Amino acid sequence: MRRRSKSLIIFALTLSLAITACSSTTKVEEKKPTDATPTTTTTTPTPASEKNEVVEVSTVSLSDQYLKFDPGESFEKNAVYDAYMKDIGVKITNKWVAADDPQFKEKLKMAIASNDIPDFMRVNATQLKELTEADMIMDLKSVYDKYATDETKKFLMMDGGLQMKTATFDNKLMGIPSSYNPYQYQFLFIRKDWLKKLNLPEPKTMADLLTIAEAFKTKDPGGTGKPYGIAVSKDPFNNKDTGVTGLWPFLNSYHAYENNWIEDGKGGLVNSDIQPQVKEALKALQDMFKKGLIDPEFAVKDTEKEAELLYNNNIGIVYGASWVPAQLVKGALKDGKVVQEWGVFPIPSVDSNPARSQIGIGVDEYYVVSKKAKHPEGVIKLLNQYIVTQQHPTEEQKVYEYGKDLKEKGANYWLLNPLRVGRQLDNNGDILPKAIETKNASILETKDQKTRYERAMKYVDGSDINMWWEYLISGPKGAYSLVPAIQQNKQYLQNKFYGAPTPTMTERQEILIKKRDEIFFKIIMNQVSVDEFDKFVEEWKKLGGDKMTKEVNEWYATHK
Repeated sequence: MRRRSKSLIIFALTLSLAITACSSTTKVEEKKPTDATPTTTTTTPTPASEKNEVVEVSTVSLSDQYLKFDPGESFEKNAVYDAYMKDIGVKITNKWVAADDPQFKEKLKMAIASNDIPDFMRVNATQLKELTEADMIMDLKSVYDKYATDETKKFLMMDGGLQMKTATFDNKLMGIPSSYNPYQYQFLFIRKDWLKKLNLPEPKTMADLLTIAEAFKTKDPGGTGKPYGIAVSKDPFNNKDTGVTGLWPFLNSYHAYENNWIEDGKGGLVNSDIQPQVKEALKALQDMFKKGLIDPEFAVKDTEKEAELLYNNNIGIVYGASWVPAQLVKGALKDGKVVQEWGVFPIPSVDSNPARSQIGIGVDEYYVVSKKAKHPEGVIKLLNQYIVTQQHPTEEQKVYEYGKDLKEKGANYWLLNPLRVGRQLDNNGDILPKAIETKNASILETKDQKTRYERAMKYVDGSDINMWWEYLISGPKGAYSLVPAIQQNKQYLQNKFYGAPTPTMTERQEILIKKRDEIFFKIIMNQVSVDEFDKFVEEWKKLGGDKMTKEVNEWYATHK
């Protein structure tokens, strides 16, 4: 379930979507550290929970515009917190609640600076490192080994332990990764009704895709008088959070990758942003822009604004994550009928080598426990219980997702769970398409699969046409159906650097990304020659890129 496309994943959730992206999930689904000597500077109090007493743990929370409390409930007292206290004897309190994400980040920054942190909280990788170096958080190795259930330990080790390693410093487990499934691929979504109308074959190669884009532009199958070839929005290279109208999968089609650390063939790592394949992809985008295949106003349009061109039949091609149909449904359905027929395809390659979808490690944030916490075991018990509610919930445990009435009502009560981790692997692509095609629910294994199956079957049996989007995600020709082949053929490229940000990354990476986007935009929009890419590479190196690369390779030498 993962995390990470917040506004759009929330949009999908309000349609009753349980996005894994992110999967949120996926942005967004396996962890177990290597044996380590328990820290000698942290004392672990005798757990009250061993005496069957209620233990109290404090945290900090982020409010959300899509979280709607039942009457009489709040962050101070609600059905989810009550369920944790009733089921596992852990009382949750909040030191503070932030109104929005910017306020949360600012308040968290101030709390860390003043050493006024709660018993546990969620932090990013940089903060994890800072808190470890400041000796403000405890080594969780011993308490995790003692209180984490076998199910929890297995759940957090699905990826072989990579995510847990990212939270381990000098053999000390300094946090619990807020894990998600890193195997979240990008796909190509195309109007199949337009392909049929223009008698065009489905895309197999990048050349096919460019031919289709030109045909959609010149022949205007949507009849709008203002057609384009492909949807692109204003933040195309940093769209891991939005997962739609971006261009990093376009780069992947050219064997280029956005800000990944990749092997250099000599035993070291290099940054993907400065590799020659990127220049080739930028040249292709510039040619498309000159031909009018890209909306000339893309640089000032956010995802939702650009998506209007998809809804309104101006554009029939878009790259995106598996959940994109939950976005496309806005235009695909009208007056209770499907008026746009979309198909989903693997990202094509520019040559005979298959394109590889870039993926991360599957963790961006961590749950840490203060060294002042009296009952760290309470945090591990919350972790255990959350995993139970996700893996094999009882009817009563629907309270953790829906609140006291145990029914989906679009209130997003799941956001009240103070510690959330997602599956690092799933077999949705093997199970769901087959189950939906054969109408065989007996082969479903997980809560997520059962929920998706129920939604898709409402579309299949005609009881709810609005579930069209779930069918295009999970059905026999949906996005998930493409995943097994990608997995089996290893058509993905995972970031090789999973350490905490290096000193130069912390200081210079934001500047380097800003410089990169500036020159990439100018190249795409034909404001400068594509040869400006070569000048950018040299400037990138001088502005800290070379130093950052040196630091990354020093880390890599000890983590291969």
